[in-house]
Parts: sequence; structure tokens; C-alpha cells
Amino acid sequence: MTVSGRTAALGSTRRFLALLRGINVGGRNALPMAELRALGEELGWSNLRTYIQSGNLVFAAKRSGRDVERRLEDELEAGLARRCAWSVPVIVRGASRWTAYVRGNPFAAAAEATPNLVMLGLSKELPSPDAPGVLMDRARDGEQIALVGDALWIHFPGGVARSKLAQALLDRVVGSPVTMRNWNTVRMLGEMVGA
Repeated sequence: MTVSGRTAALGSTRRFLALLRGINVGGRNALPMAELRALGEELGWSNLRTYIQSGNLVFAAKRSGRDVERRLEDELEAGLARRCAWSVPVIVRGASRWTAYVRGNPFAAAAEATPNLVMLGLSKELPSPDAPGVLMDRARDGEQIALVGDALWIHFPGGVARSKLAQALLDRVVGSPVTMRNWNTVRMLGEMVGA
């Protein structure tokens, strides 16, 4: 487990998580997590912490009102566009929504047995109610799919790499880029944000 970051007094701030899609440890689309935290500071965010090297940022921000998550996504995406040579889709969720994800995992038993094979998928747009059915038409090897609120949950008992549920298919069915995190990461981010 790699957890790093800075601590600041939260005061009246709200806690959030930002999930960056397509950030890799090495090679293409590599973004050092120290650079991500520095960008968060430039945006006026505090209590910045990252988890592993795949673009998971927990932070606090003095933001409120309607569409606060979308505005934070826009802020971070614009900042990343200034720093990177590629577009980085960002999904932001508040701490209370993350708590609902942790508690609402429909594959809890499988997640406890094989946490790396149960994935939470989030997108900027709400997946349509028929998304699980469309994806189940492509599912293999006992894969299970459930839509809980705005969260798309997938259990990959045969492994993610062998699945026919490719990223492009998920994006097309949902209608917006989807970023996935396994159950271990979901739980750890929940602990970090206080869910």
C-alpha cells in the first residue's frame, strides 16, 4: 500500500475524491502523484493525499452548491490539460457518495473473497438503466453486472484481462468515459476520505 500526502486543517471544507482515468505507473500517460498533489494545491485544495500511482486523489475543498463535483472535475481537468500532453478524464465524488458505494457493493461476498476481481465503475454521466443488460449480453465466465445508483459494479470471476467487457464497450454503453477501481482500492479510498 502506498499512501502519501500532506495534512492541513479541514475547517469548514468538504472532502472529495478525484479519480483520474488512464494514468499509468510508467510509460504512456504517466503522472507522478506528487505532481497531482501540487496541482491540487494550486487549485486551492487542502488535505491532499494520493493512493497508489493510478490517479486516486483525496482532498478537501471549500466548494458548495449545485454541480460542485462537476465543477471540481472541470477545474482539475483544466489544470491537467495545462500540465500534460493528453486529455485526462476526471471523476469527482463527495465523501458521502463514496460511503454509499462502500456500503452498496452488490457483490460483497465475492469482494471479500477476491477483492481484485470486483470493480466499481464510475462515469460523469448516469448509466442508463438498460446498461447492465446490454453488458450482460457480452459477459462471459460467470461475470455479473449491477447498476446501483450511479455506480456500475462488475464481478470478473475469470479475471479482468480475459473479459470481453472492454473499456471501449463500457464507454459506449454508458455514453461517457468510465473509470474502474477494484474493491481493495474502493475500501482504501473510503478509509482515506472517512467513509
